[in-house]
Amino acid sequence: MRSIHVLLAALMTTAIACGGNSTAPSGNNTLTVMLKDSPFSDAKALFVTFSIVSVHQTGGSFVTVPLSGGAMSRTCDLKRLTAAQDVLGTGPLTAGHYTQIRVIVSSAELYFDNPSTSTTPCAVAIAAPAGRSAAVTVPSGQIDLNREFDVTGTAMTTITLDFDGDQSINQTGNGTYMMKPVITVLSVQ
Repeated sequence: MRSIHVLLAALMTTAIACGGNSTAPSGNNTLTVMLKDSPFSDAKALFVTFSIVSVHQTGGSFVTVPLSGGAMSRTCDLKRLTAAQDVLGTGPLTAGHYTQIRVIVSSAELYFDNPSTSTTPCAVAIAAPAGRSAAVTVPSGQIDLNREFDVTGTAMTTITLDFDGDQSINQTGNGTYMMKPVITVLSVQ
């Protein structure tokens, strides 16, 4: 079994599976979740589709952070995020203490022959490059990141997440690929 790394840097939080109610964000503060990556080594493109980003407020429930552009999902080519970062989600957030960030990955696909020609690393949809590809099974796409942060006043808070593709993707013995997302919080500002 080959282990493969992909770095990802500003991400997300939500409550869909694992209990808890998800509420809409409110308030005069803004939370922006950024994503960064150092992608899977053996591919020209690695598309990862995110469906939810949320944060957990102390004494409350998970609060959904709208995906960029108000989309229901957002696909990022992690190979394009090695020297850049892009917005995964952004929206209003009530002042308070937050204890956790949750990101939901709904699907992933590897492309081996050609890079993506998309003008941006992340979008609602990205055209697939020509050539060989492989679907990546995502058995549990829920990633809970235990990172406390405070939102005060009318401030803008930016969280940068790093998705480690090489550690997240493994090739199984029968030639298929599986993803167990490995994401770390790089910064909260």
